[in-house]
Amino acid sequence: MRVLGIETSCDETSAAVVEGHRDDVALRSLVILSQDVHRLFGGVVPELASRAHLTSVVPVVRRALDDAGVGVRDLDAVAVTHAPGLVGALLVGVSYGKALAHAAGVPLVGAHHMEGHLFATALEHADATPPFTALLVSGGHTLLLDVAAWGDYRLLGATRDDAAGEAFDKVAKLLGLPYPGGRHIERLARTGTPDRHRFARPMVRANQTPADADYYDVSFSGLKTAVLHAVRRAEAEGADALDAERPHLARGFQDALIETLVEKTYRAARAFDRRRVVLGGGVACNGALVAAMRRRLEPRGATVFAPTPRLATDNAAMIARAGLFRLERGETADLSLNAYATLPMPGLVDERRTGRAEWRAGAASG
Repeated sequence: MRVLGIETSCDETSAAVVEGHRDDVALRSLVILSQDVHRLFGGVVPELASRAHLTSVVPVVRRALDDAGVGVRDLDAVAVTHAPGLVGALLVGVSYGKALAHAAGVPLVGAHHMEGHLFATALEHADATPPFTALLVSGGHTLLLDVAAWGDYRLLGATRDDAAGEAFDKVAKLLGLPYPGGRHIERLARTGTPDRHRFARPMVRANQTPADADYYDVSFSGLKTAVLHAVRRAEAEGADALDAERPHLARGFQDALIETLVEKTYRAARAFDRRRVVLGGGVACNGALVAAMRRRLEPRGATVFAPTPRLATDNAAMIARAGLFRLERGETADLSLNAYATLPMPGLVDERRTGRAEWRAGAASG
């Protein structure tokens, strides 16, 4: 099977070709064109993103096909992100994907962006396959999942406010750092002192049990507010004082966020007895997060898999891979395929509502 993937959910226009069957899949090409214009505004401007996709999608797809050495007629399917994301941006990819699939006479597959992130790491690590615990951390999402099999997903925890990547961006803005903020905070934090600003680890308490509603969930709005107050205290002492505190504030914030994510992931892996942990999403680029996850989980017999930055960011390789999985299950779309800002991941069961996550965690810890 050879699948072309198209990704336009936010501010990257991307196309890729994958080829293979089941878990034996190879990446033949990947093109990612990032929209730098949003840095001027400190965040993504939806209208500008849509217009940029319009001018970029055709040459990006052509380049991906050329790099793979294939033509449109050599494809077995076209997979395109149709949810979640910025609707205007998604519609560019969906509309073009429909036209291309129709013209080529091949099936069209609608791919879920977050399911794509689940598959991304497997393109680089052959063993990053179910069953595993998954932590998906990006600018718009923070999801903790138990993945028993591809297509069988149990939502254990999620953010109740800011996503992890969103928290990085907001704190970076408080510290006067460029957008997107994740890599700038990580770089600044390397020179910071870990104990100078020790912020509370949100929703992490020693007396928590699996019966607690926040056992797996995360919340970062309070952490962001704590950083804001620390910044204001430093500003009150003068500009030089704030400059001196920036590395320590970045370190304190990053440590608090990472330790929270690591603890929640450890709980899930232990409760479901998973020996593999897979990270996905743009925040999975953070080297401190990956290192902390490995320090906590590998001594306990779990292997942590993380994608390289190229496959952690929004990209079409993961969409093509998720599309291949859906294609092999016989799940295709017609020309009525639409774009959605929000949409549950296919095959997802919210165990926070059913109570099964708490029961299983209790059984495992007892």
